[in-house]
Amino acid sequence: MNFKYKVKTQTGEILEGSVEAPDENVAVTTLQSKGYTILSLEATDKGILSSDISKYFSKISNKDVVLFTRQLSTLIDADMPLAEGLRTLAKQVEKPQFRKVLTDVSEAVESGQSLSASLAVHPELFGSFYIKLVQSGEVSGKLHESLLYLADYLERSQSINSKIRGALAYPAFVVFALLVVTSIMVVYVLPQLLSVFKDIGDVQLPITTRMLIWVTAFVNKYLIILVPFLLALIVGFWRYIGTSSGRAWLDNLKITMPSLGVVVRSLYLARISESLSTLIKSGIPILDALHITSELVGNINYQKILLDAEENVRGGGTISESFSKYAEIPPLTTSMVAIGEKTGKLDFMLTHISKYYKSESENAIGSISQLIEPILVLLLGVAVAILVSAILLPIYNLVGVS
Repeated sequence: MNFKYKVKTQTGEILEGSVEAPDENVAVTTLQSKGYTILSLEATDKGILSSDISKYFSKISNKDVVLFTRQLSTLIDADMPLAEGLRTLAKQVEKPQFRKVLTDVSEAVESGQSLSASLAVHPELFGSFYIKLVQSGEVSGKLHESLLYLADYLERSQSINSKIRGALAYPAFVVFALLVVTSIMVVYVLPQLLSVFKDIGDVQLPITTRMLIWVTAFVNKYLIILVPFLLALIVGFWRYIGTSSGRAWLDNLKITMPSLGVVVRSLYLARISESLSTLIKSGIPILDALHITSELVGNINYQKILLDAEENVRGGGTISESFSKYAEIPPLTTSMVAIGEKTGKLDFMLTHISKYYKSESENAIGSISQLIEPILVLLLGVAVAILVSAILLPIYNLVGVS
């Protein structure tokens, strides 16, 4: 078997490569015999059943990271040595991928690396925000408090995301069901039902019936072309939003949508203010705090605003001066940031801004369904009205004639 590895040499250099070995134990022995400290080791030629399927079932979730962070904080507070605590947590983790990550981290810590440096080897799980707070906790001697806050922060983020998904689940299901039912009717039901009216003549049929006959005939005639075209359109759109211009368009749409845009903006502002407040309280320099926050905000528009603020502060300006140039930042936020900068209590003001926008966003999230439901009812009502006028009116005319 072929194993891909990442190791640390005795001089501290990080090396990556691959090694041939009959199993993982032999690969570990081979690398350790050369004096390497193994940071990661993964088989690269697994079969489909042993790799692809297990990859889906053992994917590391945000919940796993939250649980690990909270448990590690508890063990450190109980005065358990860090390396021993990491080994203990690695043994009790059920998911193989996460167990391997924690084992690598514990081995790196045992070899003399700091916890933040060991976690930084896995940026897909532990981002710059996470690493910086852990690093701050190590420097200040308050690693327990830093980890505890990180767990709370990740849980709050996960809770908000769950509320958004829950609020959108019902409308998404209704729209999906409407599309499926419409497709089945157009392809299978309406062709047979509308064939009854073809002999009557278009002049005697209501316009809605004639339109429905035309749409049904068009869809069934070009079905073989329409299906691939729609699939290609979906794939093309998906790839487009993966580009920088497409992502910028989507991010701008999120914050400019009627009603929903207000909710999304509140979520972004809460995330920005809470992240900045936390980093500043942890002793992170303001320039680093702005840059890290720009990486985790998740919206290109706000990322540009934060990067511009970073450059402005680097040139001797203030954050509030930069914020005041953008309509995406409400005047209230800019004013409170300006007061915080003047009084030297920026972290305090940012905390209050975060609480305000979190409260606003949570209240708004609860009403998302109420905002969307009237639109869905109107959409369903229009669809039913068209079907009734297109099918029942000609039937009544036939009955009346007869």
